[in-house]
Amino acid sequence: MRYSSIGAGKRYRAALVYASGRALGTDERTLDIPACAVELIHAFSLIHDDLPAMDDDDLRRGKPSCHRAFDEATAILAGDALQTLAFETLCTYSATGLPPARQLQMVQILAHAAGSLGLAGGQAIDLGLVACDAPVDTLATMHCKKTGALIEAAVQLGALTATRDPVVLQQLTGYAQPLGLAFQVVDDILDGTADTATLGKLAGADRQKGKPTFLSALGESSSRHYAQALGDEAIAALDHAAFNSTLLIALARFTIERSH
Repeated sequence: MRYSSIGAGKRYRAALVYASGRALGTDERTLDIPACAVELIHAFSLIHDDLPAMDDDDLRRGKPSCHRAFDEATAILAGDALQTLAFETLCTYSATGLPPARQLQMVQILAHAAGSLGLAGGQAIDLGLVACDAPVDTLATMHCKKTGALIEAAVQLGALTATRDPVVLQQLTGYAQPLGLAFQVVDDILDGTADTATLGKLAGADRQKGKPTFLSALGESSSRHYAQALGDEAIAALDHAAFNSTLLIALARFTIERSH
């Protein structure tokens, strides 16, 4: 569990928790809990995605995948335990004075993001698309679940530490949804254009496995334009926000411009 959750990695989803929470005035220490919970779910998903029965990847974050460093059984159990630890961590909010109804909503959001309508469902679609020429709308549907759901949850959890205002949450959802898809489009571009040392995982793995990507469907130039349009859409969703969106906008720009 420690091997896969602590060490290298962008902590991108945690950064989104902090950015949305800080935008609404929550102190960073209060945001540590949902930030950790989201990253634990992400770590669990990476362990399971790397398994031979799933994406069969041997390298993750610049070192052997969990099942390569240990064995498949240990990796499965570590992933299971990280998933449950995420919810255990989120439930420690009972000591902070956060209203119980808001705590329950946060648990529900994280569970939804990890489940059949979120990353697990997206992975199921992904497994069925190997060696297929999937259209862009199918790829978008898949990645809104597999990648986007947890990114959206990260933004929502940060916000819920401060408010349940439906207008604010709707604005942040309008930001998070295109951002999650933009993140994946850039991931697909990098998989086909960056090197293994930069990525921390095997470059070109999707192409080698016959997996459809935005890069294979659109080409590099159109994929970059698509990612930029999605990033612009995310930023535009914050145009009339009554809170300080500086960090959220900076993360949207990082999402499009990143090199790893």
